[in-house]
Amino acid sequence: MKPDPTPTPSAAARNDFIRDIVRADLAAGKHGGRVATRFPPEPNGYLHIGHAKSICLNFGVARELAGLCNLRMDDTNPETEDLEYVEAIQDDVRWLGFEWDGMFYASDYFEPLYDVAAQLVRDGKAYVDELSEDEIRAYRGTITEPGRESPWRDRPAAESLALLERMRRGKLPDGSCVLRARIDMAAENMKMRDPLLYRIRRDAEHYRRGREWPIYPLYDFAHGLSDAFEGITHSLCTLEFENNRELYDWLLAAARIPDPPQQIEFARLVLNYTVLSKRKLLQLVEEGLVAGWDDPRMPTLRGLRRRGYTPEAIRAFCDAIGVTKAQTVVDVAHLEHAVRDDLNAKAPRVLAVLRPLRVVVESWPEGRVETLDAPSFPREIPRDESRPLPFERELYIERDDFAEAPPKGYKRLAPGRRVRLRHAYVVECREVVKDAAGEVVELRCVHDPASLDPGADAGKVAGTIHWVPASRALPAEVRLYDRLFSDPEPDGGKSGPDFRAFLNPDSLRVVEGALVEPSLAGARPGDRFQFERHGYFAVDPEATAERLVFNRIVPLRDTWTKRAVEGEAPTIAAAPAAEKGIEKAEKEIAVEDVAPTARDRFLRFRDELGLLPHEARTVAEDEARSRLLEEATAARAAPRAAAAWITNDLVRELRARDLAAPPFGGAALAELIALVETGEATTTAAREVFAAMVAGEGAPRAIVEARGLGALAGESALAPHVESVLAAHPAQVEAYRAGKTALLGFFVGQVMKATGGRADAAAVRELVTKLLG
Repeated sequence: MKPDPTPTPSAAARNDFIRDIVRADLAAGKHGGRVATRFPPEPNGYLHIGHAKSICLNFGVARELAGLCNLRMDDTNPETEDLEYVEAIQDDVRWLGFEWDGMFYASDYFEPLYDVAAQLVRDGKAYVDELSEDEIRAYRGTITEPGRESPWRDRPAAESLALLERMRRGKLPDGSCVLRARIDMAAENMKMRDPLLYRIRRDAEHYRRGREWPIYPLYDFAHGLSDAFEGITHSLCTLEFENNRELYDWLLAAARIPDPPQQIEFARLVLNYTVLSKRKLLQLVEEGLVAGWDDPRMPTLRGLRRRGYTPEAIRAFCDAIGVTKAQTVVDVAHLEHAVRDDLNAKAPRVLAVLRPLRVVVESWPEGRVETLDAPSFPREIPRDESRPLPFERELYIERDDFAEAPPKGYKRLAPGRRVRLRHAYVVECREVVKDAAGEVVELRCVHDPASLDPGADAGKVAGTIHWVPASRALPAEVRLYDRLFSDPEPDGGKSGPDFRAFLNPDSLRVVEGALVEPSLAGARPGDRFQFERHGYFAVDPEATAERLVFNRIVPLRDTWTKRAVEGEAPTIAAAPAAEKGIEKAEKEIAVEDVAPTARDRFLRFRDELGLLPHEARTVAEDEARSRLLEEATAARAAPRAAAAWITNDLVRELRARDLAAPPFGGAALAELIALVETGEATTTAAREVFAAMVAGEGAPRAIVEARGLGALAGESALAPHVESVLAAHPAQVEAYRAGKTALLGFFVGQVMKATGGRADAAAVRELVTKLLG
């Protein structure tokens, strides 16, 4: 990681207790005004999402404060470490977006570490103990009782030094003796009760040093000294090392290290529905319960990468959860939200049918193929990419998009019902064909030739469904991945000790016979797409041009919203269809699901203000949000509008800035809502205004005026932008006038992009239609 001496605005705004400490040290001139951090994994497994938090913190602090960050392998255990893991760690750190300033190995420090050990013996601060490790544990005492001193504790330094040298030369067998620090067997902190420093491993072969060393330093001894050898200033580690800090400091002082590094602890990442123990992840791999370290269900960076997660999403997630001292459980839905948020603007939309049902459009001429121009992104995303989509007589639709006897509220295809085919025509089902078993095998429909333009009056249409052309669709294997565990606490809590008992049997469903649109013929491993209505998908490394394989990264919405009841765990496999997921989840939020202190507010917000249950709960369970909602409604803001800003934008912006509450009140939020409702600002512009409000830049109207974010609605204001777009795309203008009226959305999107989202989309559509005749 090459440091940038000028912190970026986002980096400068980032704040947490660790960065406060480091900035204060810089201001005081501590460590000579240097900042040096490190990421020091043990190369005994693959990195997981928990390591990502530490990587982002260590490299982030160094990057933001013009410091250095090293990558160091703490490879002092020859029995578990391997070069395979070293190479994988380096690759994962680079994939995550970071480059180290120095690459180091604790095994390169074996000589200076041994010299420190010998000096401690000479100073009377360490001794060679001949108790067995079981005896050492028995002598250590308990939390309430002091330990007992070893009978070898007071042996002369010269004798210990001679034994240490024999250990070093491989003259003593494994387990015959160890080197221990001589501190205090009655210390309240049991880490200080004469901890082990070296043990004999005469038959072990180190992956880098071979059999050169028959003794190996323990982690607590090597870790702090390795930091000191590298000139680290701030040793950032997780809370489980808090008790080790006293030993860390004692060893540095005993070794007479000038300007020693400072150890600072932070809360490690704990995700629900997830196991982050390397030992247990190794168990899953070795027992064949997953396909390997890169199984897309694994929380390893390799697994997430293969599944299709982006490094940007993982970094955004780490920034959003922040750095604190308090150990809390993070809902894995936050990680899934981060990848959705990132892919929303990156993943092209395509059509895929997982359970195909044949449709014959009888009114379409035999052999005729019309190539439609389908936008790859919705209008609100300023990207003008599109792809050809051939329309022909025979198509496939999703089997779930047809019901012979549709239930109430069904918005898809049924006998006698009309639906729009995505990016194409409106069709009406006229006949249902069944096989001998009575199963529907084909639908016969007619199309409305005048319905291609979405702006045309197509009459009553039940809804829009997706499809693929029968002769040109590409076969694909689709792997529907889900959470690996069905219990929110698979690694403890009510789940008990055997985490394997809570493996989700529906964590992988393989769909054979799926079909995708022909534009995916050139898709390569790692490419990501949104299969409309199905979710985000990535091309698996196993895919070839002849055999497409797609991994589901995440569904379009969180279908695990329902809380598990006793004896029942929610599964995505049994979840409602995406378009029904939110409505069902709404009904299932009961008062008992809300924190007891917030239930009165929840009921009032839900029943009196008309908030949706998930909105009511999100607002009610936080006093600052509740106060903001009440102030906004008192200032005449519509409760649902205010709740939408609070539950979506406010939560995200506060988390990004590590703020507990916004620097404005409900009256300002009501003013912003009024700007949108009166058409003075578009929703897109309002989001920019809202972010500025959270950043403390003032009142919404003043921000709109200062940044020139007022809406463009009148023809005189829009005409220059529309005319400029039409002039810049003569081929598309010609195609539109030749009948490809689906390009209307393309032109609207280009104008929205050109105006920075300030244009009124409906007015733009009307003006484009007028100018193109």
